[in-house]
Amino acid sequence: MHPNQCGSLPGLSTYDACLTLTNDVRTLQRPRLKVSSLFLDIKAGFDNVDNNTLARILREGGIPSYLVSWVSSFLGERSCTLVFQGAPGTPAPVNVGAPQGSPISPLLFLLYVAPLHFGIPRGLMISYVDDFALTVASLSYRGNICRLQDLFDKLERKASRLGVSFSVAKTELIHWRTLSQRHSPKCVAPIQIKGELFHPGNSVRWLGYWFTPALDPAAHFSRRLALAQGAFALIRRLSPPGAGLPPYLCHRLATSLVAPILLYGADLFTPSVGTTARLDTFWRKVQRWTTNCFSATPTGILSVESCLPPMSLLIAHRQRLAALRVVCSPPSLNPATARLHP
Repeated sequence: MHPNQCGSLPGLSTYDACLTLTNDVRTLQRPRLKVSSLFLDIKAGFDNVDNNTLARILREGGIPSYLVSWVSSFLGERSCTLVFQGAPGTPAPVNVGAPQGSPISPLLFLLYVAPLHFGIPRGLMISYVDDFALTVASLSYRGNICRLQDLFDKLERKASRLGVSFSVAKTELIHWRTLSQRHSPKCVAPIQIKGELFHPGNSVRWLGYWFTPALDPAAHFSRRLALAQGAFALIRRLSPPGAGLPPYLCHRLATSLVAPILLYGADLFTPSVGTTARLDTFWRKVQRWTTNCFSATPTGILSVESCLPPMSLLIAHRQRLAALRVVCSPPSLNPATARLHP
């Protein structure tokens, strides 16, 4: 695997890929360079894994021959049967593709697309399974557009040799800005990919994280709050005031469903005071629903009785766990850890 590949292995989560991206963006901005990123997605990645090509990649990577034979046997001689009313039910041979649902398929796909990675001077290529991000820096955003177009052409040629392609509809572009540039005119220079123009977005969703040109966490948490409010509106019907589920089941729903939705991305982004207040206001509604307390109950008592800590403590706890995991990961395996100062 390439050092900048994440996903499908323990300790290589979406957080590691996004932390690496944001770290390199800020690092490239320090010499007053303009930084831009192009986000790409491989089309039907698992369905295009060729058995013979994967075996060649494994042999060239020094994988023992018995493992190469095992992988070839695993992917070879497969068939597919369409099951619906009126279907003939005749198995059809499948010569290309890795079976989705198998625990080994994601790892095989990572090994298959590893040759797509290459070094970028004053830039970065980071990927999470089939999601790629190309980042470049130069003296102007228009210079970044030219570089990104050349890099995409090179990446597409490599992908064609593997029999994979990128989904044009999912392509997104962002021009990063520093806090000192927030009042300067925005660059609207688009990029042309396969005859289609893609304009830079005010916000880009990548791996569940919402990025803005200035890396403003408010854009991310406002969307997470809306998703958590939608989930809470559904589960609160299970336990109306004075009836429904017992408190311990309400607590379990709050910790296993509402909190993960609300706190996703809190390991990377630190919300502002105003954003934290909005999250706390919603979280107190969850606490009251869990305990069935009065609306006038003091927040300190409410937090203790519901066994749901305040939002500020939950965010700090999640950030500490993420920091410990990055520090304790091997630098040779985790791209975020490799960027820590020795």
